[in-house]
Amino acid sequence: MNILDKIGQEQLKSDVTPFNVGDTVKVHCRVIEGGKERVQIFQGIVIGKRGSGVNEAFTVRKISYGEGVERSFPLHSPRIAKIEVASRGKVRRAKLNYLRDRVGKEAVTVKAAR
Repeated sequence: MNILDKIGQEQLKSDVTPFNVGDTVKVHCRVIEGGKERVQIFQGIVIGKRGSGVNEAFTVRKISYGEGVERSFPLHSPRIAKIEVASRGKVRRAKLNYLRDRVGKEAVTVKAAR
């Protein structure tokens, strides 16, 4: 194991909730405004995961006021307070890019796991 791998292992979070693509998650983000810090919740469907180790990231998509909003989060970032899984989804794809073309209720519906 080289020096970069050792440094990367130290940066990993140990309390990460396991989730998969298709799950509806609540991401609690730390937001700093002025001198104050607060936690903001971003809830949506995980449409993709990429990377490994310290570079692991995931993308969450939600519909806000009829407009699609996507946000990518580094999994091991200190800005993420916690990740809650609201519901599990059952999908057959690793990336759910087809949800970008959907409108209305079909854009947020991923079959629930049985």
